[in-house]
Amino acid sequence: MALPPVSKAFPDTPQTSGLMAPCRFEGEVRNLEIVGSIPKGIDGTFYRVMPDPQFPAFIGDDPWFNGDGNVAAFCITDGEAHFKQKFVRTEKFTREREAHRALLGKYRNRFTDAVSFKVRSTANTNIVYFRDKLLACKEDSPPYAMNPMTLETLGLYDFDGQLPSCTFTAHPKLDPVTKEFVCFGYEARGDGTPDVCYFSFNLEGKLVENVSMVAPICAMIHDFAVTENWVIFPIIPQTCELERMKAGGEHWQWDPELPFYLGVLPRRGAKGSDVKWFTAPNSFPGHGANAYENEKGEVVFDLAISNKNVFFWWPDKDGNAPNPQEIVNKLTRFTFDPKADKLDLPTPEVLLEDDMEFSKIDDRFLMRKHDHIFFDVMRHQYTDFPAVGPKMGGGAPIYNSLGHLTVSTGSYEIYNPGSTHLVQEPIFIPRSAEEGDGWLMALVNNLEVGYSELHLVDTKNFSKAQAIIKLPVRLRPGLHGNWVGSDELAGSI
Repeated sequence: MALPPVSKAFPDTPQTSGLMAPCRFEGEVRNLEIVGSIPKGIDGTFYRVMPDPQFPAFIGDDPWFNGDGNVAAFCITDGEAHFKQKFVRTEKFTREREAHRALLGKYRNRFTDAVSFKVRSTANTNIVYFRDKLLACKEDSPPYAMNPMTLETLGLYDFDGQLPSCTFTAHPKLDPVTKEFVCFGYEARGDGTPDVCYFSFNLEGKLVENVSMVAPICAMIHDFAVTENWVIFPIIPQTCELERMKAGGEHWQWDPELPFYLGVLPRRGAKGSDVKWFTAPNSFPGHGANAYENEKGEVVFDLAISNKNVFFWWPDKDGNAPNPQEIVNKLTRFTFDPKADKLDLPTPEVLLEDDMEFSKIDDRFLMRKHDHIFFDVMRHQYTDFPAVGPKMGGGAPIYNSLGHLTVSTGSYEIYNPGSTHLVQEPIFIPRSAEEGDGWLMALVNNLEVGYSELHLVDTKNFSKAQAIIKLPVRLRPGLHGNWVGSDELAGSI
């Protein structure tokens, strides 16, 4: 069968031009230029992954996060910074490199591929550290393991044959106290199935929890949350229908008539029938900051919520989608009794009116009560849009500042890197045992010069950067990343 034709050049579309133009760089740069100074106490590596297409797609309007996973490692030690980047050698990447062209079709639709794949993963959504390996995650498949020192791909990873789902979340959680690795997969029995599988591994890497359940709909569950005793699954009303996929349609379609479902399951010793599906009015749940149990035994869950379809490139059945400029995510707090018989969620509290996303906390307080939340913020007045607008491209979420909210006091600080800069997801680096004491680091795209930078901000002096680490390349907007201290990496491969 003849392969569909494909261009040798990337199209001049918003998702492949300007800031969004593919990077396609692999290599290493030692001793990066530093403006300011990096404290000697910072010792570790910031790993991040971006969707970065190796070849132009052969389908129209390929969404920006259908690109190949390209993993960057920023090693910071003794006041110096070094950069390394390498593509994940997925089955897709390897076969396309051999063919000198794109072979994968539409996002998560195997029926549109030019060839048959065993695993379609692009491994492009998150990069996490687990038991001496990096796991490059994409939620439609098992993760790919990588060597954290060299970024060499070790292969598809099934947790030594223990993975109970054919899919794996892009947002696994590591319990900072018990060291359990808490995970799940949705569409756990294959495309179009409403099955959800919750599972966890102990410190020795042994499977200790394994619960299969059925969601009320087959829809996206991108992120989830964990407390000491509960696991929480927010369902995005982007639904999947296998027949639509077989006809060449999209994997996802927005449904404005569906409620926002929130699944709640006991964390230990549960059965699938123990899950409760709470509901709230139709909305788009974004990334969670954290969840914990208060003194009343209620679950407190902080996350970004929008009343519009954030993934506007997948409209509803009638083709309706919001204007991207009208989409606002607000930091929102749900407080509810997980044992309640009434499954209508109480009206949540809006913690922040600013448009925000990609929230992070001090990971040492994950699953327990937190007070400090860090995130990306968009304040349009901070950006010189006439100057940078033609260079921005489109299709990805855009934020221009970093925010720090202290929940107990309402104190809210903003760091803005400049009128021609856009920020990506931050990571937190601890300095002392005090919650939130440390540094925030984020990749920043300097559209004035066309290169990327790392900005390091002291959480005790949030108005300005302590250090700006300059890169000699432009990195495409990424999805997620994490900080791994050198003490954790000491035993790696």
